[in-house]
Amino acid sequence: MTGLAASPTLSKRERIVSRKLIELLFSKGSSRSTSAFPLRIVFMEKAREESEEPVQILVSVSKRHFKRAVKRNRVKRQIREAYRHHKTILTGRIADDKSIAIAFIWLADELFESQQVERCVKRLLGKVAESI
Repeated sequence: MTGLAASPTLSKRERIVSRKLIELLFSKGSSRSTSAFPLRIVFMEKAREESEEPVQILVSVSKRHFKRAVKRNRVKRQIREAYRHHKTILTGRIADDKSIAIAFIWLADELFESQQVERCVKRLLGKVAESI
Protein backbone atom coordinates (compact mmCIF):
# COMPACT_ATOMS: atom_id res chain seq x y z
CA MET A 1 0.00 0.00 0.00
CA THR A 2 2.95 2.34 0.08
CA GLY A 3 3.06 4.92 -2.66
CA LEU A 4 -0.72 5.40 -2.75
CA ALA A 5 -2.03 8.83 -1.86
CA ALA A 6 -4.57 8.94 0.94
CA SER A 7 -8.04 9.51 -0.45
CA PRO A 8 -9.84 12.63 0.71
CA THR A 9 -12.43 12.06 3.39
CA LEU A 10 -15.59 13.78 4.56
CA SER A 11 -15.68 13.71 8.33
CA LYS A 12 -18.61 14.32 10.65
CA ARG A 13 -17.01 17.63 11.70
CA GLU A 14 -17.23 18.85 8.08
CA ARG A 15 -21.04 18.60 8.10
CA ILE A 16 -23.37 21.35 9.27
CA VAL A 17 -25.45 20.00 12.13
CA SER A 18 -26.14 23.18 14.11
CA ARG A 19 -29.68 24.45 13.63
CA LYS A 20 -28.46 27.96 14.48
CA LEU A 21 -25.84 27.83 11.69
CA ILE A 22 -28.43 26.52 9.21
CA GLU A 23 -30.80 29.39 10.06
CA LEU A 24 -27.95 31.89 9.74
CA LEU A 25 -26.98 30.42 6.36
CA PHE A 26 -30.50 30.82 4.97
CA SER A 27 -31.37 34.17 6.58
CA LYS A 28 -31.64 37.22 4.33
CA GLY A 29 -28.48 39.20 3.71
CA SER A 30 -25.93 37.00 5.45
CA SER A 31 -25.22 34.59 2.59
CA ARG A 32 -24.72 34.45 -1.18
CA SER A 33 -26.04 32.00 -3.72
CA THR A 34 -25.21 30.78 -7.22
CA SER A 35 -26.55 28.01 -9.45
CA ALA A 36 -25.25 25.54 -11.99
CA PHE A 37 -28.18 23.33 -12.95
CA PRO A 38 -29.09 20.89 -11.36
CA LEU A 39 -27.49 22.34 -8.21
CA ARG A 40 -27.72 25.58 -6.28
CA ILE A 41 -25.10 26.51 -3.71
CA VAL A 42 -25.72 28.86 -0.78
CA PHE A 43 -22.62 29.92 1.12
CA MET A 44 -21.39 32.39 3.70
CA GLU A 45 -18.08 33.29 5.21
CA LYS A 46 -17.78 33.53 8.97
CA ALA A 47 -15.21 33.71 11.73
CA ARG A 48 -13.77 30.30 12.52
CA GLU A 49 -14.34 28.99 16.01
CA GLU A 50 -11.82 26.85 17.87
CA SER A 51 -11.43 23.30 16.51
CA GLU A 52 -13.84 24.02 13.63
CA GLU A 53 -13.23 22.80 10.10
CA PRO A 54 -12.51 25.50 7.46
CA VAL A 55 -15.42 24.32 5.30
CA GLN A 56 -18.70 22.81 6.53
CA ILE A 57 -21.37 21.51 4.16
CA LEU A 58 -25.04 20.62 4.10
CA VAL A 59 -26.70 18.62 1.31
CA SER A 60 -30.44 19.03 0.71
CA VAL A 61 -32.64 17.10 -1.71
CA SER A 62 -36.33 17.92 -1.39
CA LYS A 63 -39.08 15.34 -1.20
CA ARG A 64 -40.85 17.49 -3.78
CA HIS A 65 -38.26 16.37 -6.38
CA PHE A 66 -38.00 12.69 -5.41
CA LYS A 67 -40.75 10.98 -3.42
CA ARG A 68 -38.65 7.87 -2.85
CA ALA A 69 -35.89 8.07 -0.25
CA VAL A 70 -33.69 5.76 -2.34
CA LYS A 71 -33.41 8.39 -5.09
CA ARG A 72 -32.89 11.26 -2.63
CA ASN A 73 -30.12 9.30 -0.92
CA ARG A 74 -28.48 8.52 -4.27
CA VAL A 75 -28.36 12.21 -5.20
CA LYS A 76 -27.00 13.17 -1.77
CA ARG A 77 -24.32 10.48 -2.08
CA GLN A 78 -23.32 11.77 -5.53
CA ILE A 79 -23.01 15.36 -4.24
CA ARG A 80 -21.01 14.36 -1.15
CA GLU A 81 -18.66 12.21 -3.22
CA ALA A 82 -18.07 14.99 -5.77
CA TYR A 83 -17.44 17.49 -2.96
CA ARG A 84 -15.06 15.08 -1.25
CA HIS A 85 -12.93 14.81 -4.41
CA HIS A 86 -12.85 18.55 -5.13
CA LYS A 87 -12.89 20.20 -1.70
CA THR A 88 -9.23 21.23 -2.08
CA ILE A 89 -10.43 23.91 -4.51
CA LEU A 90 -11.73 25.76 -1.44
CA THR A 91 -9.67 24.60 1.51
CA GLY A 92 -6.42 26.04 0.13
CA ARG A 93 -7.88 29.53 -0.28
CA ILE A 94 -9.42 30.09 3.17
CA ALA A 95 -7.65 32.26 5.74
CA ASP A 96 -6.81 30.65 9.08
CA ASP A 97 -9.32 32.78 10.99
CA LYS A 98 -12.23 32.27 8.55
CA SER A 99 -14.53 29.39 7.69
CA ILE A 100 -17.20 28.82 5.06
CA ALA A 101 -20.62 27.24 5.49
CA ILE A 102 -22.03 25.74 2.29
CA ALA A 103 -25.43 24.28 1.44
CA PHE A 104 -25.88 22.26 -1.76
CA ILE A 105 -29.53 22.26 -2.88
CA TRP A 106 -30.80 19.94 -5.63
CA LEU A 107 -33.06 21.68 -8.19
CA ALA A 108 -33.97 19.02 -10.75
CA ASP A 109 -36.76 16.45 -10.84
CA GLU A 110 -34.64 13.78 -12.53
CA LEU A 111 -31.46 11.86 -11.73
CA PHE A 112 -28.14 12.71 -13.38
CA GLU A 113 -24.95 10.75 -14.06
CA SER A 114 -22.30 11.03 -11.36
CA GLN A 115 -19.83 12.65 -13.80
CA GLN A 116 -22.33 15.41 -14.56
CA VAL A 117 -22.97 16.03 -10.85
CA GLU A 118 -19.21 16.10 -10.26
CA ARG A 119 -18.67 18.71 -13.02
CA CYS A 120 -21.44 20.83 -11.53
CA VAL A 121 -20.02 20.64 -7.98
CA LYS A 122 -16.53 21.48 -9.28
CA ARG A 123 -17.86 24.51 -11.17
CA LEU A 124 -19.76 25.77 -8.11
CA LEU A 125 -16.77 25.31 -5.79
CA GLY A 126 -14.68 27.29 -8.28
CA LYS A 127 -17.21 30.13 -8.20
CA VAL A 128 -17.17 30.16 -4.38
CA ALA A 129 -13.34 30.13 -4.36
CA GLU A 130 -13.28 33.17 -6.69
CA SER A 131 -15.68 35.14 -4.50
CA ILE A 132 -13.86 34.68 -1.18
